[in-house]
Amino acid sequence: MECPNCGTIIQIGDRFCEECGTSLVAKNTTGGCAKCGAGAIDSEGYCSNCGFRSEVRESDYVEVNVNSSLAGVCDRGLKRHRNEDYLACAKIDGKNIYVLVVCDGVSSSQSPELAAKAAAEIACQSLTTGGVVDVAAMKDAIASALLSVCKIPYNNRSDDPPSTTIVAAIASLVVGASAPSLPKLTATIGWMGDSRAYWISPSTSRQLTADHSWLNDVVSSGKMTAAEAKLSPNAHAISRWVGADIPDDLEPSIIQFNSSESGCLLLCTDGLWNYAPQAEQIAALVQSTIDIDALGVSRRLVDFARGKGGNDNITVAVLSVA
Repeated sequence: MECPNCGTIIQIGDRFCEECGTSLVAKNTTGGCAKCGAGAIDSEGYCSNCGFRSEVRESDYVEVNVNSSLAGVCDRGLKRHRNEDYLACAKIDGKNIYVLVVCDGVSSSQSPELAAKAAAEIACQSLTTGGVVDVAAMKDAIASALLSVCKIPYNNRSDDPPSTTIVAAIASLVVGASAPSLPKLTATIGWMGDSRAYWISPSTSRQLTADHSWLNDVVSSGKMTAAEAKLSPNAHAISRWVGADIPDDLEPSIIQFNSSESGCLLLCTDGLWNYAPQAEQIAALVQSTIDIDALGVSRRLVDFARGKGGNDNITVAVLSVA
């Protein structure tokens, strides 16, 4: 190992460089060691308490900035050892059609980060290539994502092949639509799992998706009240996902949504909405930001989740509708 300041050879456990005096113990400002919680991490990334090394990967923090209207942020958070979320965004050339995809790899499965990456990239590619804002295109995109995830090698003896949630949107914007009867936004949204889509405007805030979760299933069937279900250890278990072990009869939910207002279409993983589960709470965060572009809104929401503890990976994608 070398001193980060002068390059002199140093040893594990050294607290200062003997050549230049640089401190080799740095206070971790992102929550300390991911394994034991201690706050002192040395220059090589090792915890001075337990020796665990927290490696910084390119995927730990990713920004996608297509233009001022479409952007997103994918962040590892403060407590997870790796980022198992993934984000893909695109604008179709020559058209005011935008694609947003957010995925959250299922932590209990094998290679969840690969599942999230494969699903997001393939779904985005499928929607961008097709360029059609309709239900059939969304269904095809999620089916393609499933096929891609199923091709990821894994230990067949395991009951948990690579799996991920997905929420995807393809949206058409009408520039200069001034008549109240004309939609500024026409969108098709599809999902499997508990990653969400919201519509936030000056007059309304709506959660557009309904979580595919054990909690929602037992409440909608009348087996439990919401208050009872929230107390169960299964409350956050998802009931649909993208993976090889998904039952054949479980399909994505797909909706179409129009709005004649300005606002933003927002996709996110539970790393955000666990800290702001109501649409009104998300709206308050969006409307409190001084940034006017999609990237600024995305950063603001990720910073909020980190400030609340950042216990999970956090991913946000925003399409701003002027």
